[in-house]
Amino acid sequence: MNQRKILVVDDEKHIRLLYQEELQAEGYAVATSDGVEDILETLAREAPDVVILDIKLGPNRSGLDLLQQIRSQEQNLPVILCTAYDSFQHDLKSIAADYYVVKAVDLTELKSKISAALKTA
Repeated sequence: MNQRKILVVDDEKHIRLLYQEELQAEGYAVATSDGVEDILETLAREAPDVVILDIKLGPNRSGLDLLQQIRSQEQNLPVILCTAYDSFQHDLKSIAADYYVVKAVDLTELKSKISAALKTA
């Protein structure tokens, strides 16, 4: 079976490492990005099956803007927005995401969203 690949885009290194460790333990291949590199270049190189995208990527970068860039090229790539703030759920830009998860140390919800995203992909 081909290993499914997840791209984690988050500006916080400890979050990237946590997600990478947990998701690799579930059998996924995991690529990470701090969100500074051009997202379309990252997608082209990594060819992920699912993208987990943080909304707040440092002071001047928004995951919602990256989401729009992703959607301009990849309409069918599942994107899970992941953030510490649930207020963004009502931001109109976030509609383009397939799923929305509020960050937690327990990744149960995130893993179930990944699983659901891969089923529909």
